[in-house]
Amino acid sequence: MSPLSADEVLQAERPRLLGLGYRMLGTVSEAEDMVQEAFLRWYRLDLEERNAVENPGAWLMRAGGRISLDMLKSARRRREHYVGEWLPEPVPASWPARGGGFSAAEDPAERAELGESVSIAMMVLLETMTSAERAVFVLRETFALPFAEIAEVLGRSAGACRQLASAARRRLKDRGEPQTGAPEHQKLVQAFFTACETGNLQELITILDPEVVLRSDGGGRVSAARRPVLGRDSVARFVLGLRSSYPEAQLVPVELHGGRGIHVVMEEATGGLISFAVEQSRVTDVWIMRNPDKLTLWE
Repeated sequence: MSPLSADEVLQAERPRLLGLGYRMLGTVSEAEDMVQEAFLRWYRLDLEERNAVENPGAWLMRAGGRISLDMLKSARRRREHYVGEWLPEPVPASWPARGGGFSAAEDPAERAELGESVSIAMMVLLETMTSAERAVFVLRETFALPFAEIAEVLGRSAGACRQLASAARRRLKDRGEPQTGAPEHQKLVQAFFTACETGNLQELITILDPEVVLRSDGGGRVSAARRPVLGRDSVARFVLGLRSSYPEAQLVPVELHGGRGIHVVMEEATGGLISFAVEQSRVTDVWIMRNPDKLTLWE
């Protein structure tokens, strides 16, 4: 087959690689760094080596998987010294089709495929997996790579990768896969929004699960709760306390992957992004992103 130019490979494979990097690493900037490194490795191949690659897309996915795995291990060591809670970066429902800088001519089916499994609820669950479990789960469940190819990425046997995939699925089952995208999710987020705007404490308490947990990520850059807020009374009072402290903030409902969220706008700039998980007609988790480094797609 005739070799693809580096630019042609980039245009064809960049969305999938970005999707892989984000699912593995949890931030857009790290995903973009992974894509850049994967293409640098492609650039470094001489013409004969490129001609020998029968499927450039598969080659790049394997390379991207290895790079992501190495980056994840390093990132988790760095996060041990992170100030406060570390949360995945929330991305708009349009990302990566527009937020990732891709043309409007992309195949809609491919855009829809890339949008799956990147809700904040799922990303938080992925953080509970080991690096190897996460790599196998993402490569298998999202991108349908054969276990033989996943084994090449991890440097393990195909049988060992199957065991890792089973362990990852058990983790999700034990913790409960997040319910996203349902009308119930939108209804509860709207009720949360309304209670915040009216300052109605009792209304807010009624939509929160008794065991609700609120986590916020300021990254040491801006103010944020450094520890989880537990229980519906504490969470409701914390949220309304924030609202009263920033009366000038505008709350704007927005669409995220997996459901609706609330965009906090302060002085015409992004001040935060609030996302939710729901279960049995109650909000079970509230995640507030305040770290400016993880809000760039919302500016």
